Amino acid sequence: MWFRRYPVSDATLDWLDESFHWAIDAGFLRADTPLVTPTAAFFTAPRGNSPEVVRKLVSDITRHMGLEEQAIDVLPLDRMRAEYRHSFETVSETGGTWQGGEGASLIRYDPEIASKPVPFIATLVHEILHHRLHHIADSLPGGAEAEELNTDLHCITCGFGIFQLAGAETVGWQGYMRQETRAHALALFVKLCGIDPAVLKAWLPPRSLGLVTTALRQLEKHRAAVSALQEKLWAAQA
Repeated sequence: MWFRRYPVSDATLDWLDESFHWAIDAGFLRADTPLVTPTAAFFTAPRGNSPEVVRKLVSDITRHMGLEEQAIDVLPLDRMRAEYRHSFETVSETGGTWQGGEGASLIRYDPEIASKPVPFIATLVHEILHHRLHHIADSLPGGAEAEELNTDLHCITCGFGIFQLAGAETVGWQGYMRQETRAHALALFVKLCGIDPAVLKAWLPPRSLGLVTTALRQLEKHRAAVSALQEKLWAAQA
């Protein structure tokens, strides 16, 4: 019988471990960080994709990140409608962009993705994380060169892991981080924060759920590293 090798490399596991330590030190990850779900418990924005709804979504996200007072504006990208794009643009184009300067940020988003709530929220979270990380990018594991990768990761340490995995699987685009790596990070997040993994069944597509289940089993082989992170997390909360 052939045994499959775990799809996350040892080097990536080391980077994740270092990054979670960094997230605790930076206050991104706390023992009481909630696992954000696409429910009214976390989002007050109504359904729809109007500019008003989008601004409300941004307000909901920044509230959970503790960025309520930050100057973040949001506008749609100037793009042709989706049915006309296939001849001109690739399907892998980005769903959003971030521009920052003088303490303020502008996030622009693809209006077509705004009709898909989970991928859209994942996109907004990623761009808002740029606002939070950009000026400290040099301190991130991997440095400024890994800013995009770190931005994907810290969407998860901030509690938005469901959106990272489900959003990428829904639109068929992995972004800057492989799904297997996202799954390991989400598994580590729920383990550290004492969240019952069973809650993921309601929100993750089957493939993503399977990846997280595999990652949770893998974490049992790294109990010492997980315990060190747990101790640090609870000490920081004390």
